[in-house]
Amino acid sequence: MSKKARLTLVMVIIEAALAGIWWYLARYGMANPDRVTSDFQAVVGQTMGMAMGGLLGIGFILFFVAARNDSKAAQDKMR
Repeated sequence: MSKKARLTLVMVIIEAALAGIWWYLARYGMANPDRVTSDFQAVVGQTMGMAMGGLLGIGFILFFVAARNDSKAAQDKMR
């Protein structure tokens, strides 16, 4: 399996886990309005959105690094 494929698979799994946490917290806030602050939904949305976006940005950069490493490995293999 290439490094690009492994990175993509790991990023999808991590993003899905973060989306699951986001979903859980959003449902928790709706089910228990007396246990959370009034701005709970906004704070959860901003925090999880920033975490997922930041991770996606880092993954985007790492994808190009992995692609470069895959091409270098292919060239070394041809020698």
